[in-house]
Amino acid sequence: MAVKLKPPLLVGDVTSLRAGDEVLITGVIYTARDAAHRRLAELIEHRRDLPLELEGQVIYYTGPTPPSPGRPTGSAGPTTSSRMDPFTPAILSRGVRALIGKGERSQTVVEALQSHGAVYLAAVGGAGALLAETVIAAEPVAYRELGPEAIYRFRVKDFPAVVVNDAHGGDLFRSGRDRYRRRS
Repeated sequence: MAVKLKPPLLVGDVTSLRAGDEVLITGVIYTARDAAHRRLAELIEHRRDLPLELEGQVIYYTGPTPPSPGRPTGSAGPTTSSRMDPFTPAILSRGVRALIGKGERSQTVVEALQSHGAVYLAAVGGAGALLAETVIAAEPVAYRELGPEAIYRFRVKDFPAVVVNDAHGGDLFRSGRDRYRRRS
């Protein structure tokens, strides 16, 4: 049974989650990739105002493709999350509660998730067209000049993801490898 999440999220919304839990997100999520993360981290480092409020938000690592007629977005699959690792602790320090991408995270990010009460979720790579079907509205809200790497506000309905790293140190990749090794 999937856990339903509705951003903005509270710490309690994510601390109840455990690695391996399936979630369905309905509401607003924001997209951001490498270039946007770099800019946000620089603003945080220099104590400048951000172009959006991050407290309680969900950030999805995607660069959506242009929409087909009548659709809010084109394909919107997850990108490799480790590219955001250098910027993630700063972003989490501003109250982001969930990150969505694909692939493993560094130990520094795993520790930052724990210290800031946040989770890392995985979306299925290669399923960008299917995931785009959950997007019911999309609009750029910051860094429009970055094109698909701009920050977009997506309104989603039942966006599916799996908790990979929970706020307690649980790690789905590590536990999966451990189970595999025990079977071998």
